[in-house]
Amino acid sequence: MRVSRHSQSPGWTLAVVSAALFMVTLDNLVVTTALPSIRADLGASIEDLEWTVNAYTLSFAVLLLTGAALGDRFGRRRMFILGLAAFTLASAAAAVAPSTAALIAARGLQGAAAAIVAPLTLTLLSEAFPAAKRGIALGIWSGVSGLGVAIGPLVGGAVVEGLSWQWIFWLNVPVGLLLLPIAARRLAESIGPARRLDLRGVGLASAGLLGVTYGIVRGNALGWGSAEIVASLAAGAALLVAFLRWEARTPEPVLPLRFFRSRGFAATSGVSLAMSFGIFGSIFLLAQFFQVVQGYSPLEAGLRTLPWTGMPMLVAPIAGLLSDRIGSRPLMSTGLALQAIAVVWLGSTLEVGQAYSTFVIPFVLGGAGMALVFAPAANAVLRAVRPEEAGQASGANNAIRELGGVMGVAVLAAVFTAHGGYASPQDFVAGVVPAMWVGAAVLAAGSLTALLIPGIRSESRGAFAPATTTAA
Repeated sequence: MRVSRHSQSPGWTLAVVSAALFMVTLDNLVVTTALPSIRADLGASIEDLEWTVNAYTLSFAVLLLTGAALGDRFGRRRMFILGLAAFTLASAAAAVAPSTAALIAARGLQGAAAAIVAPLTLTLLSEAFPAAKRGIALGIWSGVSGLGVAIGPLVGGAVVEGLSWQWIFWLNVPVGLLLLPIAARRLAESIGPARRLDLRGVGLASAGLLGVTYGIVRGNALGWGSAEIVASLAAGAALLVAFLRWEARTPEPVLPLRFFRSRGFAATSGVSLAMSFGIFGSIFLLAQFFQVVQGYSPLEAGLRTLPWTGMPMLVAPIAGLLSDRIGSRPLMSTGLALQAIAVVWLGSTLEVGQAYSTFVIPFVLGGAGMALVFAPAANAVLRAVRPEEAGQASGANNAIRELGGVMGVAVLAAVFTAHGGYASPQDFVAGVVPAMWVGAAVLAAGSLTALLIPGIRSESRGAFAPATTTAA
């Protein structure tokens, strides 16, 4: 790996990549509270509104491996800057979109640009900090990421009520314009070990993930047994099998399969999948509970979920520091267990007319549990691979986590639909409760999976030797 360190500053690197990650994670959910305004302004149909959300999710999840691979091949700082510029331009395009078709296209471009930016933030951060001091930086980085997800609906609600829906996209533009020159000046350049881009691998992975993700996203709307969904899932699975077979024999794979022979990497990937599945599916339904059952506005509902979604910002830096001292395994297992307890608690007590005070303790437990996973998971992934492979490992772990979130929302929504609906507050509660139990079961399985991660002494003995770097 070739690294240029003449301009590298750990503090500036942390600030730039955290701000960029906040932007792209914020846009995952920020649009949700603006959908009624978009429908009224642009005359959007229900399907148009679904694609306004899904266009971002699909392109983001599908292209994460590609984004990491492009950074490894053509330069991580270069591709980070290009991705950030593309995200800024796509945000402006979304803000001035004259129709739903234009808005959906802009959202797809946003997701594609975010797929370049997100995995490279972890790679750039891992290069800027030595392993012994990486935990606290990862804690801040993951806390900012969690905050972006947490306040997405809250920011969307506040902006729509105070200004207009276009401003949820305009907000990204000055931030992007501010970050671009700082990134060009302060970030170091580096490339990965591969001498060429694995185009066949990128194509197979992207097409396979597209088929699987599309099937999951659209399954509830079209019916899981419909020809379109079955064909999409089957084609996606077949392409992913072809991708794995190709990666096993190509000399320079986009995703080295030896990563999964590492117990730390494989178990952490399982934990990331389980947490995203259980938590994002649960929060998706709980945010609606406050609006549908309790009658709150989107902004009021977002404020009431903050004890859960805001906790990572407070606890994640501490978790990152502890992961350097005691390892990732106890933190991640405890974190998933706390989340499972929180969801079980909520599923056992949820009812129409429930006092908000009864939500606070399980929300705090769930939020603290999330924080105990974010930074330790990133640290575990980085410990499991060589330093020059951080981009590939980050892209793979991000793709798995994003796929888990998509699956969680789709599956828990399907359980909700099978047992309840939106006809009345009682009907809504009847659907949410069994869905929460499913989410809790997946989170509990993730807690057990975390026990497979090697302890800190094993991680140290089994860590790969750092790669030799030379100044550019």
